[in-house]
Amino acid sequence: MKRLAQNSRTDFVLLAASLLLLLFGLLMIYNASPVTSLRDFGDPWHLVKQQGFSALAALGAGVVGYRIHYKFWENISPLLIIGAIILLLMVFIPGLGVKVYGAQRWLNIGGFGIQPAELAKLAYIIYLSAWLSRKIKLAPFLIVTAILAGIVLLQRDFGTAAIIALTGGAIYFLSGAALWQFLFLVPAGLVSALVFILSSDYRRARFLTFLNPSLDTQGAAYHISQILIALGSGGWWGVGLGQSRQKYGYIPEVTTDSIFAVIGNELGLIGSVLLVGVFVLIVLRGFKIARQCKDRFGQLLAAGIASWLGLQAFINLAGMVALLPLTGVPLPFISFGGSSLVSVVFGVALLLNIAKNNETSPMVNLQPAKRLQRRRR
Repeated sequence: MKRLAQNSRTDFVLLAASLLLLLFGLLMIYNASPVTSLRDFGDPWHLVKQQGFSALAALGAGVVGYRIHYKFWENISPLLIIGAIILLLMVFIPGLGVKVYGAQRWLNIGGFGIQPAELAKLAYIIYLSAWLSRKIKLAPFLIVTAILAGIVLLQRDFGTAAIIALTGGAIYFLSGAALWQFLFLVPAGLVSALVFILSSDYRRARFLTFLNPSLDTQGAAYHISQILIALGSGGWWGVGLGQSRQKYGYIPEVTTDSIFAVIGNELGLIGSVLLVGVFVLIVLRGFKIARQCKDRFGQLLAAGIASWLGLQAFINLAGMVALLPLTGVPLPFISFGGSSLVSVVFGVALLLNIAKNNETSPMVNLQPAKRLQRRRR
């Protein structure tokens, strides 16, 4: 009876933490967007209204993800990855693809803007989890990862390509891949990243300003300089919610990639640490769900989603405090963007679904497939 009581349970800690971040994100979009909305759209509430509609769509997608058994997505995983690749390629079709700031990343469908790369992350995680739960081979893993990351790089989205590669590497490692393979993969990945950074004037400038933020504070380093000013002036407790001056045209991309600068400025170090703590809690709950799951696909899917959310949050936040170069990736739940919000909420819904359909005791470890096979023998 005790074991049955553990089954079919909603992870209310994960649910509450995710809803808290969703609501907090809407609050910060409301707080940071009026000047940008008025300047670009003539309506100070344009962006927050748009994000509100995106939140409703995300919650609708979350209900679907929670109600449909996660094994369904394993069965259609080949269709998901094919659909993701098609959507990624569609951004290059004139009339459908939209170019913003020189980057071809968006689709305009029926007046709605969609960023396929955000949806492709989750499709990739589902497909890779399904495939690696059955067999572990390096070449096919590299091929599908290179295809997705390569298309995203053509869209001039290095940050998303890096997240795809890193998340895939985490899933491949957890699937039970031989450790010696990573002696090749890690250096090859670092060299490839350095080549792509240095091959672009824009990325190279960001990398150089990362090495020396005071190099050109009115030019290439302007973005990170304003972010650091905002964070530094926040102090321990911040200047107060709604009181930031840096959000009034000083911080570029204030509602998207750089929204954490406003959070740090207004809520200070204490508020920032609490926000990071909620992200850590979500990631840990994701890995706990993976650890509790008996099904190999469910294990890898839960661990993959947790890795993705953790990596994306880390890369965004590390860029904000100059631990990494700025990459332009959104902060999950918080940054403005409907495609990102829908994919993140759907990913959390899959975690909740795996927890609900859990069929084992809480002490089962996420172990490589080869070790599990030896144990059965």
